[in-house]
Amino acid sequence: MTQIPLVDTAVHHAPRDWRDRIALGFTKTLRFCADTFFAKRYGHRAIVLETVAAVPGMVGATINHLKCLRRMCDDKGWIRTLMEEAENERMHLMTFVEVAHPNLFERLVILAVQWVFYLAFFALYLVSARTAHRIVGYFEEEAVISYTLYLKEIDEGRSANVPAPAIARHYWKLPDDATLRDVVLVVRADEAHHRDVNHGFANELAGMAPMAAKAPYPEHEAEIRLAA
Repeated sequence: MTQIPLVDTAVHHAPRDWRDRIALGFTKTLRFCADTFFAKRYGHRAIVLETVAAVPGMVGATINHLKCLRRMCDDKGWIRTLMEEAENERMHLMTFVEVAHPNLFERLVILAVQWVFYLAFFALYLVSARTAHRIVGYFEEEAVISYTLYLKEIDEGRSANVPAPAIARHYWKLPDDATLRDVVLVVRADEAHHRDVNHGFANELAGMAPMAAKAPYPEHEAEIRLAA
C-alpha cells in the first residue's frame, strides 16, 4: 500500500526579481483562463493541464542531454529527474482520462495548446532555463491548490468519489478499494514534489539556496488550509 507523504500547501516562492515576476504573472494569467473555462470541473481541468504539464520535463531533459553531450560533462542528475517528471505527469493524464472522459472539443484544445506550449517553452528554455524552471515551479504551486480544492469538492459531496481507475492503482500501488480521493492525494503529492524540484533548479541556476521558499500564498490561503 502506498504511503502518501504530507503536502505543505504553504510553499510559495516569493518573486525576487523581474524574471520571477514575469514567471508568476504568466502563471496567474493561465490560472485565470483555466478558472474561467473549467470552473469547478476539476477532472476535465486536470486532463488539459496535465497534457501541458508533461511538456516541460521532456523539454528540459532534451536540452540538458544535448548540452551535456556538447560539453562532455555530467548532468548532475537533472536529465533523469526531468524525464521522470514528464513520465509522472503523463500518468496523471492517463488516470484522469479514465475519470473524466474528455469530449471532442477538449481533445482539440489539447492538440492546439500542446504544440503552442511546447514550441514556446522550448524557446524559453534556450533563452533562460532559470525562468523556465521558475514558471514550472509556479505551475506546480497552482496544481497543488487545484488538487486541494478538488479534494474539498469530493469531501463535500459535489464531486463523486468514484473507484480509482485500474491504471492509477497499478502505478501508485494503491489498494483494490482505493477511490478517486486517494488518487487526488497521491497526484497532489507528486505535484508538490515537482514544485520543490523546479524551484530548486531555478534557485540553483540563480546561485541561490536550492530549497523552495515557504511563504504565505496570497490567494486561496484560507480555503486550501481548510481543505488540506
